[in-house]
Amino acid sequence: MKKIEVVISPFRLDDVKDELVRSGIDAMTVSEITGSNGHDHEVRMYRGTPYAIDFHPRVKIELAVADDQVLTAVEVLERAAQGDRAGDGAILVMPIEDVVRIRTGEHGVAAVHSSAHVVRETPATSPLHFTTMLARA
Repeated sequence: MKKIEVVISPFRLDDVKDELVRSGIDAMTVSEITGSNGHDHEVRMYRGTPYAIDFHPRVKIELAVADDQVLTAVEVLERAAQGDRAGDGAILVMPIEDVVRIRTGEHGVAAVHSSAHVVRETPATSPLHFTTMLARA
């Protein structure tokens, strides 16, 4: 197994996530981070004093994939996250010795890819809608 980390611009997250899911990789962790590439900074003024903003918002995606999915994942990440700006990110691939799912005790690939994994997209119920539903009951 391998751990893949990629740092991308926040506005690319939806495209990258959708491409990963289409390619069969649906287990991921996403974190909001800030990053600096050492080159790109912006100078702003605060009360007459200039200051540099050299950390920019980024998103880090972490994946644990089976060895046979690594090439697919890297290709998807390269294609979906690629842009024309410095700081578009980097893809890191690292070995994983083992993975253990705490709830079930599963090890290895089975711990990462569970058949019980269900993603539901349901709209939030507004308080007004909920009150209306209660009034009807």
